[in-house]
Amino acid sequence: MRVLVTGGAGFLGSHLCDRLIAEGHDVLCVDNYYTGTKENLSGLLAEPRFELMRHDVTFPLYVEVDRIYNLACPASPIHYQRDPVQTTKTSVHGAINMLGLAKRVGARILQASTSEVYGDPEVHPQVEEYWGKVNPIGIRSCYDEGKRAAETLFFDYWRQHGLEIKVMRIFNTYGPRMHPDDGRVVSNFIVQALRGEPITIYGDGHQTRSFCYVDDLIDGMARLMESRADFTGPVNIGNPTENTMLELAESVLRLAGGTSKIEFRPLPSDDPRQRRPDITLAKGELAWEPKVALEDGLRETIDYFRWKLAQ
Repeated sequence: MRVLVTGGAGFLGSHLCDRLIAEGHDVLCVDNYYTGTKENLSGLLAEPRFELMRHDVTFPLYVEVDRIYNLACPASPIHYQRDPVQTTKTSVHGAINMLGLAKRVGARILQASTSEVYGDPEVHPQVEEYWGKVNPIGIRSCYDEGKRAAETLFFDYWRQHGLEIKVMRIFNTYGPRMHPDDGRVVSNFIVQALRGEPITIYGDGHQTRSFCYVDDLIDGMARLMESRADFTGPVNIGNPTENTMLELAESVLRLAGGTSKIEFRPLPSDDPRQRRPDITLAKGELAWEPKVALEDGLRETIDYFRWKLAQ
């Protein structure tokens, strides 16, 4: 098939492009390089079925495709808070433009949504039926509310125009090609450990996250796109194994080596206390669940960052 991947030069997008090319599809990758890099796609640039286009999804795009994966949006707090207005525009205008394209050409479209739509949840683990507890005017709102609005648009296009949509709520994901300075906890801890700097934990270290390795996440994404036509989601894709920040820091220190010490700092505003997906729906509809254990994924990620920092 002819497949469009927006945000395809980013962390997740580049891994998705790898998989789609390996499956024999023609892939058009578009990215404005706000956080993505051509380096992430270096293994695909000579591939005849791969095309790379510099484009910002806040502007319309006119191409002929069969599938659209809408991944374009900065996803780490450091990056999406740098230009919060543009972050909201990317989520909302980007969704409108990609939905309009899908409607014109009759393509199936998948929205890379986020567990952030649940905010600081009062339901644990998070199930898809939960509406969330989100601050609409906080420093994270540009991302949280932008993604919530994008989900609204997707379901309105489905109800009003009969568009084939898929909505995926992505929980914390890690792996090679993460940006070293994206401010996410896995990359932060690894880079600090490899540089011999203090490991900074915000809060008391007992807040929890679940961490899904990128290969597992991309497998869930591909399965959702090709699931039965009347299954729209939203569906949680993430690892249901819960870890405290302190446990993660200790694992990184053990695997990366070095002499870094742990330092505690104040918790940022609106930072969720706990986050873990209920993946019952993904298991039932997609026959999907994560396979890569945290320590195995951390080893691969540490090796990548060791190589990256040595450049």
